[in-house]
Amino acid sequence: MKDKFFLDTNIFVYSFDRSNEPKRQKASQLIKQALVESKGCISYQVIQEFLNVATKKFATPLSLLDGQRYLDSVLYPLCQIFASVDLYHQALHLMQRWQYSFYDALILAAALQADCKILYSEDLQHGQAIKSLTILNPFLS
Repeated sequence: MKDKFFLDTNIFVYSFDRSNEPKRQKASQLIKQALVESKGCISYQVIQEFLNVATKKFATPLSLLDGQRYLDSVLYPLCQIFASVDLYHQALHLMQRWQYSFYDALILAAALQADCKILYSEDLQHGQAIKSLTILNPFLS
């Protein structure tokens, strides 16, 4: 893959899901590719959402120490977009134009701000193009 891509929170959640091996493997592959090829990125929001789910809602929640290790080794190295007034303005515009919720619009705005061409997400509309960004569900066969 040559284009820069953004990983939504669900990709990280599925990378820990032992109950769905095909999704776990695909998610893990995308994360590894993001780290090795330096083509993938996330935002501060993905870090917040993932750590919240991982430490509270997993069948076996991550310990705080394991959460810190994952933050340091995987999440933080991929994080390129942080909260800003410009990001919020863009999210509000995307909400109005594309009828997404505020938090989904923040993900879209972050991916656009990072100049990504692809947003990998199971939660958003597969195949939809928003400006220079295309949403792809990596779990569709």
